[in-house]
Amino acid sequence: MSDHGSSSTLLTIVLGDEHDQGLREALRAVLIESGAGVLERTWGVGGSQEIESLEVSIGNDRMTIEAETFIGLSLIGPRPLVEHIAELVGRKRRRPTSP
Repeated sequence: MSDHGSSSTLLTIVLGDEHDQGLREALRAVLIESGAGVLERTWGVGGSQEIESLEVSIGNDRMTIEAETFIGLSLIGPRPLVEHIAELVGRKRRRPTSP
């Protein structure tokens, strides 16, 4: 993981299961709405574990999103940014869908 561009304390939040497509869609929508830009994307396999990593920039900060087998879908970055993005994803997931 690279420098996240902020002097804030780094925080990791596991949002949920790495294979939860609804969660991934909510996160993707929040990132787009937040104007996130992709800096780096990696994927790898080690034994029975698969890890997918996406580093994004939002404003002056950087955040890493990791989808890792047995761990889940995680946000890693400056505390205020990670908490804000996690809250927005949670709100989007709680919003009722139209029929």
